[in-house]
Amino acid sequence: MLQTILSIVHVTVCIFLILVVLLQQGRSGGMGSAFGGATAQVFGGRGAGNFLTRLTGICAAIFMLTSIGLAYLSSAGDRELKAFEKQQQEQQK
Repeated sequence: MLQTILSIVHVTVCIFLILVVLLQQGRSGGMGSAFGGATAQVFGGRGAGNFLTRLTGICAAIFMLTSIGLAYLSSAGDRELKAFEKQQQEQQK
């Protein structure tokens, strides 16, 4: 249950992170200027850049945390299997 919810959050943040990165203006203008002058004015400027930069950092942090959480949850089966094998070995002795 927890792994499913974490996976949904992970994929959603991943897609959102891709969109935020594509909207940022890079050296060549980025995706924001590809739609024309009006969009470049909305996503251009100093204030929008700071906002998108912060949003990218937040999304990246959430993405990393969900990645670590999913890795931990997926290794839980390995820990249970090792504990079971250890218990079986102790019973055989």
